[in-house]
Amino acid sequence: MARSLVKFLFAGGLLLLTIALWQRHELPAPDRLAPALQQEPAQVQVRETPLLTTVGGVTYRIQPLYSYELHGLVVSLHDTGSWWDYIHRAWNDHLNVVDLCVIWGKNAVSGAYRNIAFSSGQFVCYLEAPSRAAFAAFDQSGLSNNHLLSADPAIVRQLRSVRVGDQIRFRGYLAEYSHNHNGQPFHRGTSTVRHDTGNRACETVYVKDIEIIRRGGGPWHALVWVAWAMLAAGVVGWFSLPLADRH
Repeated sequence: MARSLVKFLFAGGLLLLTIALWQRHELPAPDRLAPALQQEPAQVQVRETPLLTTVGGVTYRIQPLYSYELHGLVVSLHDTGSWWDYIHRAWNDHLNVVDLCVIWGKNAVSGAYRNIAFSSGQFVCYLEAPSRAAFAAFDQSGLSNNHLLSADPAIVRQLRSVRVGDQIRFRGYLAEYSHNHNGQPFHRGTSTVRHDTGNRACETVYVKDIEIIRRGGGPWHALVWVAWAMLAAGVVGWFSLPLADRH
């Protein structure tokens, strides 16, 4: 009886974990998107004095260019604190917390995003379509990779809590920022239009406020932890069995 239970915990936990990890990044259908995601990002040119802020011992100069507000669906993301992100460390860029790749507008209405595979590198959002028709149906001007900046611990925590499939709203400034830490100058600008492409097409946003409108992933994120708990219980149960029952 005990041996059968342990086998069930192992097999069931492994199966559930596989399914949950696969499904947790499933993007919601268009009819599950908030109406606000159909609108274009709003930006207004501003004249603001530069801001100085220090993060991780590095002092940054931030120059706001436009006020900016975006409602979008997160289709891919990158946390700059990831162990494999060597570029941000090399550049002493501790201000860029996460990159969020989002869609909105026509894409939110048509659902063309569901036929596209999205992924994120250290600075870039990639998309791959299974066919020319699927690629043509996707409005590339309704996609942006956003380098999100913040020195506010509360905002940083909220940015890092965002998941693929979440519907979000953030507000702040399109900005350029720089530092000259240890005599090693660094500067990054920002796109100010939605129709550009390539390495300079990303929006750099100094975030003042972020809201998760609706969480994505349904129950699958919670089920990942359930699966790990089942596997852990299976391991404990296995070592609790008499030696004769382990074979």
